[in-house]
Amino acid sequence: MPFRFHNTIILSFFTILLCNLSYAQPNEGKFIEGSIGFGIVAPYEEFDIETDGFYLQSEYVIGVSTWFGVRPYAGIIFASGEVKDNLTNEATYSIKSNAFLIGVKTRICAPIPWAAPYLEVGIGASLGSFETFTPSANLEKSGVLSHIPVSLGLAIGKQHRFEVEFCYYYHNAVEQFSGAFAFGYSFPLD
Repeated sequence: MPFRFHNTIILSFFTILLCNLSYAQPNEGKFIEGSIGFGIVAPYEEFDIETDGFYLQSEYVIGVSTWFGVRPYAGIIFASGEVKDNLTNEATYSIKSNAFLIGVKTRICAPIPWAAPYLEVGIGASLGSFETFTPSANLEKSGVLSHIPVSLGLAIGKQHRFEVEFCYYYHNAVEQFSGAFAFGYSFPLD
């Protein structure tokens, strides 16, 4: 038993040491990040509908530490999809999210050199038009809706300036989420 305890202490020491030597945010300070990607939209329920779209976002990054940051953002998403009846070729079910997105997220990173995984969560608002027409929902709204942003990604490179991420914006009022598979790049303002 003492041998295992001793190994745990040594492993913990080196983990803390390496965490302090590596970057997970590009650095502490202020940055601008731009992301572009393939937009998607989907209903909360399990329903097979193919969608496509466009996503663009910019973030003002405040790197509080190398593993934590605050990120006010603004962006747009245009995504839609439909299921057509095979006989009439008319849309039987459809989903749409065309919106301007604004809000703030916080990021927590794993401090791993060259490839740092991260998780972002926050709160925001969407201004636009939304539609969810599926077997169990018939919702259509325009205007301002609240959303909850959640992102999973990987910051890549020596200073983690490049990013690959999955971004999701949950719109409870219309029982759908929109999002993207996106690529980003950040550059320092300091």
